[in-house]
Formats: sequence, C-alpha cells, structure tokens
Amino acid sequence: MARDLGTKYVCYKCGTRFYDLKKPVPACPKCGADQREAPVAKSTSGRAARAAPPKEAEEAEAPATEDEEAETEEEGDDDED
Repeated sequence: MARDLGTKYVCYKCGTRFYDLKKPVPACPKCGADQREAPVAKSTSGRAARAAPPKEAEEAEAPATEDEEAETEEEGDDDED
C-alpha cells in the first residue's frame, strides 16, 4: 500500500531526506535548495579504475627489465673473455 511519492533525495546543503512528490522542481522542504543545482560528486571508483592500468603496466615492465638485465650481463661476460 505504499504510495508513489516520487524520487527520494538527500539535500546537498542541509542533509534533509525528502521525496520530490513528483513536482517539476525538486526543492528541499527545509532550506529550499534546488537539488538540480547540486555539485557533481566525483566517484572514487573512476580514480581506482584509472590507477589500475598503470600498475599492471609496471608489473608487465618489471619482468622485461629483469630479462634486459640478464641479457646485459651475458653481453658483458662476452666482452670480458
């Protein structure tokens, strides 16, 4: 028997929880802030997703570096003989 009260909001200014009651302007009943003007929060998952590929690239480079060092050492041994 729940009524459809519209979209649920948490006011970005005062933190009041409310429903917009399907009104065209979702304004907070306590402070009157228009919720469409809320600042866009940056997601942390986006940062983590962007940070992950460089770590994988570093891990992929590490074995190549060891191989290069081994090749350099072998070449260095040839020059000493």
